[in-house]
Amino acid sequence: MAVSTPVLSIVVLIYLMIIFYLGWLGYKKTQQTEDYMVGGRKMHPYVLAISYGATFISTSAIVGFGGAAGALGMGLLWLAVMNIIVGIFLAFVIFGKKTRRIGLKLGAVTFPELLGRRYQSRFIQGFSGILIGLFMPLYAGIVLIGGARFVETTLNINYDVAVLILTVIVAAYVITGGIIAVMYTDALQGALMFLGMAVLLAFTYIKLGGVVEAHQALTNMAYLVPESLQAGGHLGWTAMPEFGSPIWWNLVSTLVLGVGIGVLAQPQLAVRFMTVNSDKALNRAVLVGGPFILMMTGVAFTVGALSNVYFFNNLDVISIVAAGGNTDLIIPQYINSAMPDVFVILFMLTLLAAAMSTMSSQFHTMGTAIGHDFYREYVKKGELGQAINVTKIAIPVTILVSVVLAYILPISIIATATAIFFGLCAASFLPMYTGALFWKRMTREGAIASMLVGAFSSLFWLLFVHAKEAVPFGLSQAIFGKATLLSGTWTVVDPIIIATPLAFLTAIIVSLLTKPVSQEHLEKCFGK
Repeated sequence: MAVSTPVLSIVVLIYLMIIFYLGWLGYKKTQQTEDYMVGGRKMHPYVLAISYGATFISTSAIVGFGGAAGALGMGLLWLAVMNIIVGIFLAFVIFGKKTRRIGLKLGAVTFPELLGRRYQSRFIQGFSGILIGLFMPLYAGIVLIGGARFVETTLNINYDVAVLILTVIVAAYVITGGIIAVMYTDALQGALMFLGMAVLLAFTYIKLGGVVEAHQALTNMAYLVPESLQAGGHLGWTAMPEFGSPIWWNLVSTLVLGVGIGVLAQPQLAVRFMTVNSDKALNRAVLVGGPFILMMTGVAFTVGALSNVYFFNNLDVISIVAAGGNTDLIIPQYINSAMPDVFVILFMLTLLAAAMSTMSSQFHTMGTAIGHDFYREYVKKGELGQAINVTKIAIPVTILVSVVLAYILPISIIATATAIFFGLCAASFLPMYTGALFWKRMTREGAIASMLVGAFSSLFWLLFVHAKEAVPFGLSQAIFGKATLLSGTWTVVDPIIIATPLAFLTAIIVSLLTKPVSQEHLEKCFGK
């Protein structure tokens, strides 16, 4: 079923008019560099919490990870637990407060600038900026895929056209309005996402005969797990995979830990802590952010798994078969098959909101990373010059790269690509970010060494050991004559398990072997 009615057109038009109005408000309030970068450091706690949550939870979570739950089952709910404990509580209360205070004292307006000024290193700021500029388009590309796949399925329009429509709309208000426009629109989009997911959960349980009935039916379907998945350790959609099996490693190390830990070092999320004016605002934001993340991830993963019951009852097949083998199509297919027309319209707006909120933050972060962190601070050694203009040029360039990736990336890629980017950020940034906030003995040399070791060991493991990426890329085969350098269990262990501890160890050892930071600079960062 495809929905294409005058009502849908009117609803979408009203939605876009409100979005552009909020973008215009952001443009009017953006007078200085600090406004464009961190919203003048005076955002409301509600706006911060919903903007953070809406940026964190994109179509990759709803469509990609919801689809992964359709294939792998409810074990993915452990990621929802990680998202709340690590992504909200630990991020806001522990990391967020320190980030806000140190960012204010050092006058930092981006995540790379916070790191660069804490360690007095333009190289750290510049290299971080380039790393973000090079690899965040992968994440932006798969968010585009998630939104475009649903628009394609719902409106029965060409996928390429859907990608372009989404891109043009988001680019328009990000380039002009900066982070104020981004966060204002995020707040509206987040509220819409919350409503859409709440209604989706209620409709699903009604459709499947109730909460207990739905979950019992899913448990009883364990015998329907395909032989290929059984061989990989799949024990049913309400059970964890067999401990140590390839599917267990994929679920736990790549999806749960890769995203659950990687969230702490996401540049587009960390910068939001610098947009409020007090620690109290961060505490208040937790009370909004926690329930929001629970509703977003918990519902997506639960409904994704339960879609198997619906498809089996109605089509006599499991979800992955109904979606033609593409996990990224499970949620769109389920919504369009199982839900009333009016809800399909609401959910399309929900996914548009999820895609647009995350993409706007990604585009803003990529632009500032290249224009401010790399060009102004590293290339021009801090000269203001044309930094804002370069940022505004960098945004469409990185958008173009994201669009190209959305066209060429393979099917069932959303959840995996998200985990790759989150894992790379964890390995590259988390050790020196943690040291910057909590360990005064951390030195510039330790930070640089940990960043380089984390980034390159993560990329090496992806390209030469982790079979899911190493085999398709073919570099190991071309250079060494074997698909992966290691064999057995190593080929299913995610890079975050190897690269992040290695980067932490490097940071500690190198810092202890090099000259401590001056007391004067430490007082500037932390106070007396």
